[in-house]
Amino acid sequence: MNRVKTTNDLELQERLVAVNRVTKVTKGGRTFTFAAIVVVGNGNGIVGWGLGKAGEVTSAISKATESAKKNLVQVPVCKGTIPHEQEAKFGGARVLIKPASHGTGVKAGGAMRAVLESVGVTDVLAKSKGSSNPHNLVKATIAALGELRDAKMVAANRGVSLDTVFNG
Repeated sequence: MNRVKTTNDLELQERLVAVNRVTKVTKGGRTFTFAAIVVVGNGNGIVGWGLGKAGEVTSAISKATESAKKNLVQVPVCKGTIPHEQEAKFGGARVLIKPASHGTGVKAGGAMRAVLESVGVTDVLAKSKGSSNPHNLVKATIAALGELRDAKMVAANRGVSLDTVFNG
């Protein structure tokens, strides 16, 4: 995974994935807090996620956004899709993402859709298997995107030219 260090020059858009109300029961009654998951991205290959917890929804969302800006990763996006098929797993959530031809759109469910649209992918096929927990789905999707390699990365890692990567 290629981490992004600076966020000052990036125009990041935030997307709220889920808000969860958590109840703590004490002797004095019930205490409600909120947990929010936010995905931020610039729509051009950079994405990050964050979790924020607070007594109010707006505070939880702002905390999550700040957290998301601290763990951004760079993802290769080729002509609006991903370079190759990739699977990943986090906890009970398993995800499969496949490249798609132009005009297909983002065929993905809730939490995965937020991540894929934030990163700037316009054509992709995605399937969520196992758990539908949004926390784990977001983490698994970002893990899958982080494992993607485009032809330039492969050529650089092997120390060969781009032509050698494609033609052997």
